[in-house]
Amino acid sequence: MSLTLSELHHVAIICSDYTVSKHFYTTILGLEIIQETYRAERQSYKLDLAINGLYVIELFSFPSPPERVTNPEACGLRHLSFLVEDIEHEIQKLDRYQVAHGPIRVDELTEKRFVFFNDPDQLPIELYER
Repeated sequence: MSLTLSELHHVAIICSDYTVSKHFYTTILGLEIIQETYRAERQSYKLDLAINGLYVIELFSFPSPPERVTNPEACGLRHLSFLVEDIEHEIQKLDRYQVAHGPIRVDELTEKRFVFFNDPDQLPIELYER
């Protein structure tokens, strides 16, 4: 018998530069800050982030975290994907922030458009059009 899961609660991300990543996820991606906590005993920040009031990401900082092994096909989390209404409009915003991105591609299974870019630690992020 399988587990009874009701929904995804959150994704946890460890960043190498907390200030840079906080700016990226809140100012550029527009995620809302729910709570910010500094844990002195771990020399670590924990930033709880939401989309439209829904808690989705925990952003952590730790002293000297190891780098990502390979990109993007490392074993583990492949990428984060965010649903958007108008991909071209969102790409214009990425361009204004000088966030490099790939070309718009089309999912061969759904025929929906998507684009990839990276966060400050090279974690692949996808925008997927509704």
